[in-house]
Amino acid sequence: MTGSPSTGYTVAEVARFHVGDTVIVTLSGLPTDILPHQEPIKEDGTITMPDIGHVQAVGKTAGELQNEIYNLYVPKLYRHLTVTVNPGDRVYYVTGEVKQPGRQLYAGQMTVTKAITTAGDFTDFANHRKVWLIRANGQRIKVNCNEALRDSSKDPQVYPNDQIQVPRKIW
Repeated sequence: MTGSPSTGYTVAEVARFHVGDTVIVTLSGLPTDILPHQEPIKEDGTITMPDIGHVQAVGKTAGELQNEIYNLYVPKLYRHLTVTVNPGDRVYYVTGEVKQPGRQLYAGQMTVTKAITTAGDFTDFANHRKVWLIRANGQRIKVNCNEALRDSSKDPQVYPNDQIQVPRKIW
């Protein structure tokens, strides 16, 4: 299945947690220090916090999750508490005919052609016309990078957990 370059997540959806994202929760302001809790979001969309159990994380922003965790701890377990929620490293993947394939750190505002550049650019054997952007939700978008370089509207955004596959060209 192919889609238009603009098909995918909205900016608001990118800021929300997805299954597999790492969440780091820091609890401070307590008499004894507690180490930050770090965990990937499970398939059921939850993380498991000490003393309160499962907390739904998928679909929430860091601020929304922070407020929910705070409300579960205060005043039931603690009087005073500061909760800080941060996403862990967000990544995307570039595979195939690029010079440095693998996991890349998502720093925001990334397009397919920029992502390929961060992976060391195309090898001599790369097919520039049939690059696949595979969204974290499974949607597949075919990208002609030659056209994308000429017309930025044909260069789709890349989001966390997306994969870019650069195939080998057939001689």
